[in-house]
Amino acid sequence: MSDGPLTLGTAGHIDHGKSALVHALTGIDPDRLPQEKARGVSIELGYASLELASGRNVSVVDVPGHERYVRTMVAGATGIDLYLMVVAADDGVMPQTREHAAVLQALGIESGVVAVTKSDVADPERAVLEAGELLPGIDRVPVSVRTSQGLDELRAALDRVAGSLPGRSRAPGETRLHVDRVFSIRGAGTVVTGTLWSGQIARSDRLQVLPGGLRTRAREVQVHDHAVEQALAGQRVAVNLAGLSHDQVARGDLLTEATSQLQETFLLDVELTFAPGHREPETGTRVHIHHGTRETPAAMAWLGGPFWQLRLERPLIAVGGDRLVVRHIAPPDTLGGGRVLDAHPRRHGPGRDLMARLTRLARGEPEPEPERDPAPEPDTTVHTPPPPAPLTASALALEDRLRAAGFEPPPDSELDAEDLAALREAGRVARISRSLHFHVDALAAAQGRVLQLAREHDGAVTLAQLRDALGTSRKFAQAVLEHFDRERVTIRRGEEHVVRRQHLDA
Repeated sequence: MSDGPLTLGTAGHIDHGKSALVHALTGIDPDRLPQEKARGVSIELGYASLELASGRNVSVVDVPGHERYVRTMVAGATGIDLYLMVVAADDGVMPQTREHAAVLQALGIESGVVAVTKSDVADPERAVLEAGELLPGIDRVPVSVRTSQGLDELRAALDRVAGSLPGRSRAPGETRLHVDRVFSIRGAGTVVTGTLWSGQIARSDRLQVLPGGLRTRAREVQVHDHAVEQALAGQRVAVNLAGLSHDQVARGDLLTEATSQLQETFLLDVELTFAPGHREPETGTRVHIHHGTRETPAAMAWLGGPFWQLRLERPLIAVGGDRLVVRHIAPPDTLGGGRVLDAHPRRHGPGRDLMARLTRLARGEPEPEPERDPAPEPDTTVHTPPPPAPLTASALALEDRLRAAGFEPPPDSELDAEDLAALREAGRVARISRSLHFHVDALAAAQGRVLQLAREHDGAVTLAQLRDALGTSRKFAQAVLEHFDRERVTIRRGEEHVVRRQHLDA
């Protein structure tokens, strides 16, 4: 039996007793907020440590059960290894039981145990049967927190399931901790918590926060309130970050190695499975994508079979093999989920060669090595590169249109894609967001306004200030600032974008 670290996540409908059960199993009350204790309802993620009879220690993430907090539940469920589904004997399987089960399926989490709570106030037989239909093959244990009935049997069932799982401490992959909580401790500074997906974090490690690339150092590392020299993948981890204020880091950020080359992306090629009862969406359907502790709206484009391209409105930081959840925006509901096949594809539609490639990736087959011609004989001739192809009349007309549009260019959907690509290759326009291009003259002018504002306001600029300075709308000003953040002209800190010193002094 492996002894690698594991993380267990609760799941289930509101008021079915998840937090009370965690308290009974661990001695730790995962509801820490005053409003949670006053209302008896979990709002945020809660955490505890469970030591099993085998000696294996399991980190527990307790999630809220209310339908309004499914987004929080998904953030807590990403990165777990097994689940504890809680179903009350007097209610049986309820709507959020089913949605939480759909989230677990989307994330590929197949191992777990069902606890049928409140078995002292109602006959658990119906709930046991319903849970078996929802999660076939999973152990179901009737329990009562009030009388302690079944708690030992539940611990034993969890121990059996945990014993069949290897943990992730030796799995390959660089350090990735998706931040789910940020707070400040007097005398210590900024602390972030999350489930360590892969890699390790040791005290004094040099780290960076993505997106943005802010550099920091692990001043201290804790696992369940105990300082450790090194935390391993599969553990719930708290990291005290040196040199960063708590408003420089946010839930949804990624903590990784300082040398990491991970990059954000606006496009994902994925393999998806849809929950029973849901029809496959049509190309162009707008959905919510949940990855790690981050989420973004996205448009779906069908590529054939189970393969889709997700065109994201906000960037994610993903790698091949990562799991994600797809949810309807309105009415909110879990549509399905799957895994990332290509985290940095080009924008494309379906095609025979693409289908073959995605099928290979879905099977776990490596990308074929590109064929190489034999090395040519050395050529000592001095070659002058050919001049760039002249722009067509339509491309020049498009350039004039974008130059005249200034800080409010039309969306890419209204522009000719070939002309736009030619202008971009010629260095006449720059892409500043998923769907906007600026003429380089307008972008240079916008950067000049940003630098001017920063010099007038202690090195920083706000969205409202730039909007007014450019005489444009919030949408365009925000796209400009986010572009400068990505280009490392500015760093976002709360509501401000601070100009980096080398640009401010230029």
